[in-house]
Amino acid sequence: MLATVSSATILGVEGRPVTVEVHVGPGLPGFTVVGLPDASCREARDRVRAAILCSQLEWPNRRVTVNLAPSSERKVGSGLDLAIALAVLAATEQVPSSAVRDLGCLGELGLDGTVRPVAGTVSLVDALSSSVVVVAASSAAEARLVGRHQVRPIERLGDAVLALRAEAPWPEPPEPPQAPPEPPPPDLSDVRGQPVARQALEIAAAGGHHVLFVGPPGAGKTMLARRLPGLLPPLAQLEALAATRVFSAAGVAVPGGGLITRPPFRAPHHSSTMVALVGGGTAALRPGEMSLATGGCLFLDELGEFPPSVVDALRQPLEEGVVRVARARASVTLPARFLLVAATNPCPCGEATEPGACRCSDAARARYRRRLSGPVLDRFDLRVEVHRPDPTALLSTEPGEATPAVAERVARARAVAAHRGVATNAAVPGERLDAVAPLTPGARRMLESALRQGRLTARGLARVRRVARTIADLDGQDGDAPLGAEPVALAMTLRSEASGYLESAA
Repeated sequence: MLATVSSATILGVEGRPVTVEVHVGPGLPGFTVVGLPDASCREARDRVRAAILCSQLEWPNRRVTVNLAPSSERKVGSGLDLAIALAVLAATEQVPSSAVRDLGCLGELGLDGTVRPVAGTVSLVDALSSSVVVVAASSAAEARLVGRHQVRPIERLGDAVLALRAEAPWPEPPEPPQAPPEPPPPDLSDVRGQPVARQALEIAAAGGHHVLFVGPPGAGKTMLARRLPGLLPPLAQLEALAATRVFSAAGVAVPGGGLITRPPFRAPHHSSTMVALVGGGTAALRPGEMSLATGGCLFLDELGEFPPSVVDALRQPLEEGVVRVARARASVTLPARFLLVAATNPCPCGEATEPGACRCSDAARARYRRRLSGPVLDRFDLRVEVHRPDPTALLSTEPGEATPAVAERVARARAVAAHRGVATNAAVPGERLDAVAPLTPGARRMLESALRQGRLTARGLARVRRVARTIADLDGQDGDAPLGAEPVALAMTLRSEASGYLESAA
């Protein structure tokens, strides 16, 4: 007696289809799982047996062999429990074999027969080719996001058995939980003073440019960075689905509606490891903070306190927008298209930007700055020095410009970029810069001088032109007009403003 049920496992953010084959035949009673299962898959023998018995069903007193095909790929997680249980019941003719032929099953079983959700529901459902998918009731909203399947949410194994026997209808889908209203993002009007840093933040949001704030403690670096997500527009449908897939695969809670619509904001602590930032570390190659920030912002506060090897791991993702995680048994490509905003002190005491206030030795300052390598710094489009605001501005009761007004300008600039076929100007490929960001003779001479003096690298040249294009778009300049000396000069100034405190690293 043989039965087959479709299911899937997760690897990175992608689902891998798995065919669960169950054979029940003569021999000494036993339960064997083959097909490269991990420890949680092998433990299914105890969960499945207890769930079937607690559901008032019969457990076969014969030899049960479960094969997880394809056998060449390692199977990870407990999401195959439901498929194994229904395949056992079909093989013992407790449910019709024809009823499970076009059925996909995802869910972990409790000992009492309850069906529990598993991480990565969006990707797992997407990997299934069956027309009907059975999932835990709490995963129904995520499962429906794929849009190709008829989703059957259940709370207990017995619910599926009764429906497959045609003794009862499938349970009605639960009402989607009413998600509490999301708190409004911090408002930019809370920031007093800091006109240059505010302008850099607006340019970063409009063009998708990476920004680094350098300044003493209490100057407002973190306050500025946490107001960046409020300037970004809501995620488009494809971006929202991509972000939701990553959150689902990582086991991070998603909104009640199942879809992430606001740009994510991730702020890992400076003690985070390489695996926490990049991903991997488990057999399922779980996405890291870079991937969780896809479509939104990755904020690295106290950048100088991160291990240098962790900071250097940003190099390739910042250029390509993906993380390639390779391990001995598997390799995956994880999304990592995020806007990086970082903040750091100029030295261990943090006072190097204030004349005569630094208490650090020259060696201590040089050692601290060397934690940020030149290649990493070169990938920041904007490097802005943030001083402590003037006391008059701090004590003023007049608020600064509010987030909605700035966000409106950001949206207009991004709309101009969309007409060029890119989401933001930071995504303009190098071969299109001459067409998208042509230069006037004065701007060309300015950039040539910076290149000859070694103040600008080839990568920096392309990034300056993209930033200048964003500045011109924010100013309302014609999108096809050549870039003049003014936006190029501002782009170079914002790129090199804090270089005096970072030159030993660069």
